[in-house]
Amino acid sequence: MLRHDNLAVTPPDSALATQAAVSDVAASSVAISAIGPRHQLSYDQWVDLLKQEAKAIAEQQPEHLTVLAGDSISLWFPYDMLPKGYTWLNQGISGETSAGLLHRLELFDDTRPDAIFVMIGINDLIRGVPDEDILENQRQIIRHLKAFHRRSHIVVQSILPHAAEQATWEGRERLLAIPNRKIRALNQDLEAMAAEESVYYLDLYGLFADDNGNMQMDFSTDGLHLSPQGYVVWRTALQMYSQMALDAEAEE
Repeated sequence: MLRHDNLAVTPPDSALATQAAVSDVAASSVAISAIGPRHQLSYDQWVDLLKQEAKAIAEQQPEHLTVLAGDSISLWFPYDMLPKGYTWLNQGISGETSAGLLHRLELFDDTRPDAIFVMIGINDLIRGVPDEDILENQRQIIRHLKAFHRRSHIVVQSILPHAAEQATWEGRERLLAIPNRKIRALNQDLEAMAAEESVYYLDLYGLFADDNGNMQMDFSTDGLHLSPQGYVVWRTALQMYSQMALDAEAEE
């Protein structure tokens, strides 16, 4: 396992990581541009848009390409806040599930990214999808990515906590039906599965959780989605991961 302060990254074939401690990575004052308007497109319109963007990237084949694949949490990552020095292809769709992501992975099959960061699962839980189905979909996602992106670092990211009673999201009652301990247990299974499939696991849960294991409201707009400060935390984790991965490769 690779560690930097409170960030835990489990590389392929390594022992399982323990849960990361709460991070104060965003404690300092940071000037952040406001997140732009949330686009209101249908699911099919989003798929068509992402297909066009992936096709354009595949035609260019830029260096240091990195893919974000997931739901609205990935989708709304402000572009100007993503780590510098990379070409980012954002393949997030609002409300996405693990089954939905699995079915559209082919959109970026022709790209050649250095790394693919996957975060998916919270919408499955909100919809009552059984854990075993989420895990199987994640496993099939990993296997598809391994088959079509043989030289890419595939990174499974943990599902983030929600803010429980402090949440103001419109589906708050559905969140309250999902104890954060259930998310932690599912994350442990995701970590074990990532090890079995020989891909990386990036443990973000502890970076966002308070002492009770709930999302810190400073990092969230509504107890589910991330605030600008939350994206600072995630950006820092991505930067640390990239550096640790480079250091690990240099040692091989």
